[in-house]
Amino acid sequence: MTKTFTKIITSTLASATILAALAMPAQAGGQIQFQINAQNQKDEKAIKTGLAFYSLYKGIKSQGGITQNGNGNTAGVAQNGFGNQGIVHQQGDGHNGSVQQTGNNNSHGLFQFGKNTTSHVNQTGNNGAGATFTFGW
Repeated sequence: MTKTFTKIITSTLASATILAALAMPAQAGGQIQFQINAQNQKDEKAIKTGLAFYSLYKGIKSQGGITQNGNGNTAGVAQNGFGNQGIVHQQGDGHNGSVQQTGNNNSHGLFQFGKNTTSHVNQTGNNGAGATFTFGW
């Protein structure tokens, strides 16, 4: 077999697997989560800039902020150190989330969408940056 033929077969099998998974009926009460953490100073700066713009847009004036749009949500931000920025954004119903930061100059945003998700972020050390996205159904 040639390399091209192998790539075509691999791509076709991957596509068929994805389509089969999408065609299955959704199961009740699940969630999926993606987390992005800065790997270098460039990543750190990009994430912190994005979270700063989000804070400006939402009118968050302190180093910790919670925005909620829905019912039955619980959220918290706890910080020990200076220069930290913690954000929890909940869109939908029944979310439970928190950001806890220990150290200095850390930034993390937790964004929950859909319904009934649970996510708790614990950020330690100095100069860290990240974002967590959780989707529930």
